[in-house]
Amino acid sequence: MLKTLQIRLTLEEEAIEGQLKRRAATYLGLNEAEFELAILRKSIDARKPEVVFNYKLAAYVGENAPKTDYTFDYKDVSSAPEIHIIGFGPAGMWAALRCLELGYKPIVFERGKDVRERRRDLRAINQQHSVNENSNYCFGEGGAGTYSDGKLYTRSLKRGDVKRIFHSLVHHGATEQILIDAHPHIGTNKLPKVVKNIRETIIEYGGEVHFNVQLTDLIIKNKTIQAVVLNDSEELPVQRVILATGHSARDVFQLLDKKKIDIQAKSFAMGVRAEHPQHIIDSIQYHCDGNRNELLPAASYSLVHQVKGRGVYSFCMCPGGFIVPAATAPGEVVVNGMSPSKRNNKFANSGIVVEINIDEDLKRYEKFGALRGLEFQKDLERLAFTAGGRTQTAPSQRMTDFVEGKLSETLNDTSYQPGLKSAPLHSLLPKLIGSRLRKGFEEFGKKMRGYYTEEANIVGVESRTSSPVTIPRNDTLEHPTIKGLFPCGEGGGYAGGIVSAAMDGERCAEAAIVGL
Repeated sequence: MLKTLQIRLTLEEEAIEGQLKRRAATYLGLNEAEFELAILRKSIDARKPEVVFNYKLAAYVGENAPKTDYTFDYKDVSSAPEIHIIGFGPAGMWAALRCLELGYKPIVFERGKDVRERRRDLRAINQQHSVNENSNYCFGEGGAGTYSDGKLYTRSLKRGDVKRIFHSLVHHGATEQILIDAHPHIGTNKLPKVVKNIRETIIEYGGEVHFNVQLTDLIIKNKTIQAVVLNDSEELPVQRVILATGHSARDVFQLLDKKKIDIQAKSFAMGVRAEHPQHIIDSIQYHCDGNRNELLPAASYSLVHQVKGRGVYSFCMCPGGFIVPAATAPGEVVVNGMSPSKRNNKFANSGIVVEINIDEDLKRYEKFGALRGLEFQKDLERLAFTAGGRTQTAPSQRMTDFVEGKLSETLNDTSYQPGLKSAPLHSLLPKLIGSRLRKGFEEFGKKMRGYYTEEANIVGVESRTSSPVTIPRNDTLEHPTIKGLFPCGEGGGYAGGIVSAAMDGERCAEAAIVGL
């Protein structure tokens, strides 16, 4: 017999081994030997001074707890019909895995390098300020998520089976803790191994994964995709192409626009990274003196406020994390955030961004048509590059100086390895972003007492929150005018993170095989 129950443990109770089952036994009126206990969900409630752990539990009375219902029946697809996938981020990876289950051969082309080789280029951008346009924090095996934390929480619960994606990650080496945590994440230090295991599964069952191979053209005849051109040389006949190139593959958007394949500008968000000492966020969230209890993880936050008709909100919050350089071309500065699995760095950072309405806010860029949001991004990234000293050094201000409109004489310590340079971001950012951020920081300080502080830096610019372009598709997930082309994931405008991109990849694989 199955019974579900909710139990709250204080910090003191959480530290006592076996306390959870003892509390469950009392709740059920049973001896501990009479049931097995499975944790369904675990979260922290820090709204009141006494922090508690919330557990959602399944008690199996007189029977064993079942094993997972999720199995992955990968088939030998060595001689099966082919599905071609462009991009090996989450959308491309799970599209390929789903192809294996459906009995079709995925052939994947990734412009960047594998996770091991990719590390050298990340080291180069951090230490030598050298940007490899095809291998960086955005491009390469696993996509942007591989070296940007591996956050798994998503609001896209109606787009697919979230648990299936989590179990697939566990199947490929992720910790089972992600199955129960309210805000699961894998960690930048552990994700590369999971990604490598996924690649090995694809190859083991007859699929192919090719690195250092870039899509440079599409051959279209009678509104049907006939072939792809790779690295400006090889022309490869295709029948079905899943386009999973990510939100930063600007050359793909430009290629589609040049070939007059329908794409559309979409709204997105831009802003800065805010970085605090982690002990400040801990003290605010856990009502402590900054020395949090060892049972508690580094505290996070989620903030939002409406300013002049636009949302100002936190994005990709990284407790115990690092700010990283996420540029994909020389001459630009882009920042992002990541955390290791233990989230044990002394800084907390988060994107603080402003909604950009593509029709109302970017009238100056209308001449660029569907690419106007992309061009706006590029202008701000070039501005950040110049303000930072024309290297990967990023322009920065103390948060209070930014709001008060004055240049910072000194900056706080930072996790950002290329370094910071004091710059007047309050006047450099467009008014539609800067003025709203200034008001937003003040309001966030009222919601989280201590958040608005001179001990925090803001670092520019956070510009790659999502794709500025949508590649349309119809009800069958195919492009409405190009037969055989399936836009997918964040690059198509259909996802916003690892899990939603993975689910969209699976859906596109299922759609692509129809009629093949």
